[in-house]
Amino acid sequence: MRTRRLIARASLLLIVCVPALAQDPRPGPAPSAGGGSFVAPSQLHLDYVLLPPPPADKNSEAEKADLAELHRIEQARTPAQVAAAQADEKELDIFIYRSVLGDKFSAAKLPLTAALSEAVHRQASAAIGPLKDEYRRPRPYQFDSTLHPVCGTTTMPTSYPSGHAIIGYLEALTLVQIVPEKQKEILERADDYAHNREVCGVHYPTDVAAGKEAAYAVFGEMTTSAEFQKELAAARAETRKLLGLN
Repeated sequence: MRTRRLIARASLLLIVCVPALAQDPRPGPAPSAGGGSFVAPSQLHLDYVLLPPPPADKNSEAEKADLAELHRIEQARTPAQVAAAQADEKELDIFIYRSVLGDKFSAAKLPLTAALSEAVHRQASAAIGPLKDEYRRPRPYQFDSTLHPVCGTTTMPTSYPSGHAIIGYLEALTLVQIVPEKQKEILERADDYAHNREVCGVHYPTDVAAGKEAAYAVFGEMTTSAEFQKELAAARAETRKLLGLN
């Protein structure tokens, strides 16, 4: 399985770094695989080959470093950063990247792209639930009551990996296939979106890093779906026409 994962990652690097290779042949109105996702959860192979476990020892150096970074962020965050993090918490679609592509990049103007985004979100959800159930890491504020989260909280041990990070990076990697000219800016915005979960005080840095790792692996699987490629081609044509990129 390790060999298979390495091959998938190598293929993904080609797709992300050379988007022109993926121009034509998976959330949409009727994707093909389990639970409305492009690849059935049983085919994602989300196990320890993919993600290392979070720090198991609450007194470990890794756990202390995670907490120290959250305290540093909390002490330094500004009202504007808090507002941005709270806004990002509420938006879980590809249109978080309108800050890169402009206000025309909207669900109202791009129905096919919005449908693709919904399907990508469903694909992310198919991965998020099993991973959180596998690791059951308490949220940082559940472990350290001196932290002051500024976003929504939960009593469930659902910290690892960050679901927002998985969604944000999956949507970003999809958008890179549509507008490769903006790859650098899109991926920088994805990093900012994921980091805002730390600004919120609801995820450790290692949760966010694991979310990114999971998203890249899931995207590698996703690109093997003919339905994804079909919906991607339609969204690409629609978006590029609206943005005058043809």
